[in-house]
Amino acid sequence: MRKRSDSQTERFAEQISALQEAPRITDLHPVAARFIYSLRLVAAYKRAKRDPAAELANRLGSIQTAIKALQLVETIGHSWPEPVLVQRFCCGCLSHDERTLGAMLDAAWHNDRASFNDQLAGLVRSERIDRVWDDALQLVMAEAASC
Repeated sequence: MRKRSDSQTERFAEQISALQEAPRITDLHPVAARFIYSLRLVAAYKRAKRDPAAELANRLGSIQTAIKALQLVETIGHSWPEPVLVQRFCCGCLSHDERTLGAMLDAAWHNDRASFNDQLAGLVRSERIDRVWDDALQLVMAEAASC
């Protein structure tokens, strides 16, 4: 058996340590972070059995962006293999689902379909990815138009 060098052991220790750190919402692209906050707001309003549309439009500054965000939330809800795990609205950490969705929106913002597909590979059935991609693109276009 080969012996590992100290530098290799240190590198592995750093990688394991990085995996233990919770990802932060501030690490996301601003459009992805706004969507994660939108997702959290929608989840809170759904639990309270209230319609989030008006509050979402107010926070996002555009009814068009709010509609596209709600549309993407709905599509994700139908495409995701289980209920999406969201953190509390005030939490700076991301759940694993939120991290995936943030990376997905970042890929959509950069029009990087390959990276988008990589984020969802094995998680979302392949026949549903096109719909999620289309809705994600519509949201990022609405975000870009409202800047």
